[in-house]
Amino acid sequence: MEILKKLYTELTGQQVVLCDELPGAGSNRKYYRLFGSDGCTLIGVVGTSLEENRAFCYLAQHFTEYKLPVPAVVAQSSDSLRYLQVDLGNRSLFDALKEGREAGGRYSLAEIQLLHHTISLLPKIQIVGAQGLDFTKCYPQEALDETNVLFDLNYFKYCFLKTTGVDFHEMKLESVFRMMAQDIVAIPGDSFMYRDFQARNVMLDKEGNPCFIDFQGGRRGPVQYDVASFLWQASARYSKSLREELIQTYISSLRQYIDVNEKQFRHDLKLCVLFRLLQVLGAYGFRGYFERKKHFLKSIPPAMESLHDLLKEGGCPYPYLNEVLTALVAMAQFAPEPAPVVRTDASVSRYDAQGPLVVRVFSFSYKKGVPEDTSGNGGGYVFDCRGTHNPGRYEPYKKLTGLDEPVIRFLEDDGEILVFLESVYRLADAHVQRYLERGFTSLMFSFGCTGGQHRSVYCAQHLAEHIHEKFGIEVRICHREQGITQTLDIIN
Repeated sequence: MEILKKLYTELTGQQVVLCDELPGAGSNRKYYRLFGSDGCTLIGVVGTSLEENRAFCYLAQHFTEYKLPVPAVVAQSSDSLRYLQVDLGNRSLFDALKEGREAGGRYSLAEIQLLHHTISLLPKIQIVGAQGLDFTKCYPQEALDETNVLFDLNYFKYCFLKTTGVDFHEMKLESVFRMMAQDIVAIPGDSFMYRDFQARNVMLDKEGNPCFIDFQGGRRGPVQYDVASFLWQASARYSKSLREELIQTYISSLRQYIDVNEKQFRHDLKLCVLFRLLQVLGAYGFRGYFERKKHFLKSIPPAMESLHDLLKEGGCPYPYLNEVLTALVAMAQFAPEPAPVVRTDASVSRYDAQGPLVVRVFSFSYKKGVPEDTSGNGGGYVFDCRGTHNPGRYEPYKKLTGLDEPVIRFLEDDGEILVFLESVYRLADAHVQRYLERGFTSLMFSFGCTGGQHRSVYCAQHLAEHIHEKFGIEVRICHREQGITQTLDIIN
């Protein structure tokens, strides 16, 4: 710590008045925010690997010279184990996507735009960043090779696969791994492979622009690996359609620098997705099962879900590996969490009648009164949306409803309706869960606004879809003033 403080004073001429240790991640490096007497802040880093530190500092200097969005290293200690870099703030892309991630992958327009912006910048660091780069200074090696791939695949085998108890033939699996390593290394690529390109390694500066960090493990390799790393991040839960949009954005940006055969690109991407999923499961197994770090244990279920989906789509071209992985994802300990509730003993009423819980969600105009509860239970929650910004005041939206994309974009960009719905979701989730536990059969939510056309329709539709996705029960939607009804059936 004293060395970091000395570096700060020598660089700025100011004394360090405060030093805060920042939360660590998957590495053993320690990060500190140093505050000077003039209010200036820098990030101090203490590493345990001399070669890794040197690689990061070299890459940061190189990328800075090419005007790429990375934190500049402004001072280094004589032993190269400590350095100071520009402070990018506290907000990562992972933090910025929290609401959409916690909503099960239901990202707002602003979040989606930020994802598009981020992935459009990736080719720049991969292609421009590779120009004039001395790859021999990369750590621990200059290029992705078969040994490196086999190391990651065996990391998966020993730190994850063997811990599960799934049965497999070691020699057959080793043969498949060697074949897979050859296929991955054969993917064309003379670019900089970031290797750990994920939302946690993207910081947002004061203007909200993405900046890249933690690239010290990068080396020469295929661009597809970074796309797989970013879009198949375990906890992100990107929908298939959103992934496809982001892949198209990436390809369009990549074409600014090199020619792209899209068919071949997608073929190679699928192989990189398989490799990346196995690699991260190995990391999660080691960090979670052996080091007992909760964050990594929590990442295993969504990663297994991604692997399950990939196998369903025919994403493993190696028959024996496909057999082993299919057995793996089918194991009881990796069964999806029983959050979606279908017709079970808990959902059969012991009080009103026999049957599963049905949730009804209404939108309405206060001018025409609150919807009547025809179930005979006297009604349920009624939420007043009139305190939020009304798109109906503006000419372009007057003939549209809360189901139309321009209105949805208006409301989500404004943001008030999203804050409003956060509280609604918490109330609704607790109430639905309690009704399921007690065996009730009917629950009603109503949203009112001035005309029953924009805000109330948006809120009713989104709550209905949220409940249906989370609990798997039947939800009936009625946009009363629009004459629109819809039933979301039980998820079996």
